[in-house]
Amino acid sequence: MARSEGRRIRGGIPMDAVSPFIMPTRGGASNMFPATIDIEKCEQFIRQMRAEGMKNLGMIHIFMAAYIRVVSQCPGINRFIRGQRLYARKNIEICMAIKKELKLNAPETVIKLYAMPDDTLKTVYENLTKEITENKEEGDQNDMDNFARLLVRMPGVLLKFIVWFLKLLDYFGLLPRALTKLSPFHGSMFITNMGSLGMPPIFHHLYNFGTLPVFVAMGSKRSEYILNKDGVAEKRRFLDFNVVCDERICDGHYYATAFKKLKRILENPEQLMEAPETIVADID
Repeated sequence: MARSEGRRIRGGIPMDAVSPFIMPTRGGASNMFPATIDIEKCEQFIRQMRAEGMKNLGMIHIFMAAYIRVVSQCPGINRFIRGQRLYARKNIEICMAIKKELKLNAPETVIKLYAMPDDTLKTVYENLTKEITENKEEGDQNDMDNFARLLVRMPGVLLKFIVWFLKLLDYFGLLPRALTKLSPFHGSMFITNMGSLGMPPIFHHLYNFGTLPVFVAMGSKRSEYILNKDGVAEKRRFLDFNVVCDERICDGHYYATAFKKLKRILENPEQLMEAPETIVADID
């Protein structure tokens, strides 16, 4: 069974093929862990890049670029489960919720960043800036919002049937690609920046509908005094983020390796200015 978003993985460990039947829902197969990164170098790098023309560069751009770089080296975190089968995703799609204005009742929408494994920070910055700018325009509604608005106009009984039918199509890989492109439930990763609201990160659940295997919540930047190697207390800057991931797409060692790579990249972001030397393909 083929899917427009990915190809079936058949050569993995047998238990990996069995686990989706034991844990049929993404919510029931979720692992959660907190992480902290030292952003001292990152903030210096951001100031430098802003002075060189990337005036709106922030942690969200660097985090996305770093995650894309990790996918280029550890493509297993970009897999997904549908129909109790494991698939390697063909592309990278990062979903993010944004508010058009920082007001209590301001409308919220979800944007998607489409990326390639060899994208640099500059590419991510330009593409994300374009998406955010277009979607924050006053009165603007993207295709995702328009589709949701069409659904809510239906009678409740009909809407319930439509959603059930969409889930059925999705299970068998028959949901049109045009809809999965619109859907905030289909993608490589969903990221939310709680720090922009002055909040700590949350553990956000995974959706049972769709294909999203990872949800990342970033918190506020904070300062902390730590002892350096000479035993002297020095002030450092940190960022906390929480991750919820689908344990069925790869094993714990693979996830640990991938997120260790993510941490190293985030603490040394200058490497994101160049494309990766090699791109690793997922298993067959």
